[in-house]
Amino acid sequence: MGVRHDFKSLALLASPTDRAQDAARSLAATAPWVPLEQAEAVVVLGGDGFMLHTLHQMLDSGRVVPAYGMNLGTVGFLMNRFARRPDLLRKVNEARAFAVDPLRMEALTQDGKHHEVFAINEVSLLRETRQTAKIQVTVNEKIRIDELFCDGILVATPAGSTAYNLSANGPILPLDSKMLALTPISPFRPRRWRGAILPDFSRIDLRVLDPEKRPVAAVADQKELRDIAEVQLRIARDRELTLLFDPGHSLDERIVTEQFIA
Repeated sequence: MGVRHDFKSLALLASPTDRAQDAARSLAATAPWVPLEQAEAVVVLGGDGFMLHTLHQMLDSGRVVPAYGMNLGTVGFLMNRFARRPDLLRKVNEARAFAVDPLRMEALTQDGKHHEVFAINEVSLLRETRQTAKIQVTVNEKIRIDELFCDGILVATPAGSTAYNLSANGPILPLDSKMLALTPISPFRPRRWRGAILPDFSRIDLRVLDPEKRPVAAVADQKELRDIAEVQLRIARDRELTLLFDPGHSLDERIVTEQFIA
C-alpha cells in the first residue's frame, strides 16, 4: 500500500450505459489503451455491478490484473470518483492497492451436479417458493444449527459486508479484518440467532433440508444456481484480486464511514 506502481499499458472497459460510453469516448486520448489481454491494469467505467462483472470476467479467464474503477453508476462503493484527466495513467499508478480474496462456492444441486462458482461480495441461499427454507449450518465440520428456518442465509466477505449483508442487518467488516459474516435472512427459528462473525479460514457448509417442499437457490454475486442440495464455502486465496483506489478514497475508509451513517 502506498507504493507507486509502474503500469505502462491500461485497458478500458465501460458499461453499456450512455453515461459510461460517453465517458469512455472522453477518455480516449488520456492513456495508451490496449486490449485487456495485453494490459497491466484495467480502468472500469460504470457502477459496482459492472465492476463485479469485470472482476468475474477476469476470474473466469484466468488472467487477473489490478482494477481501477471510476463511478458512473449509483453507489460506486468499489469505485473512485470520475474525472476527465489528461494524466489518468499517472493517477492509476499513484492509486493504493487493496487485495480482495473471493469466496469459492462448491455447490451440489438436487440432480447430483457439482458446480464451482466464485463470489467477491457474498453467497446467498434463498428460498425459491413461499415455503420457508430449512437449512443446516455447519462450521469447521461441526454442526452449529441443526435446523435454521428462514428466508435464507448469506456469507459475506469484508468487501461485500456493506452490500446485501448490511441490508440483512449483518455486521460491517473492516477490509483487513480477515473475517466473514454469516448472516440469516429473516430468520424464524431459532428466533434469537442474528448470525456470526467467523475467521476467514473457516469452512462453512450449508445443507438444504426438506428440499422438495422447501427448494433453495444459491446466488454467488450475480450468478444463480437453483434447487441446491448443499454448498461448501471457503476463501479462495489462489484467486486474489486487486482493487486500486485514489489516496483518501480507499475502501477501508469507506467501510469505516459506512458505520456512522444513520
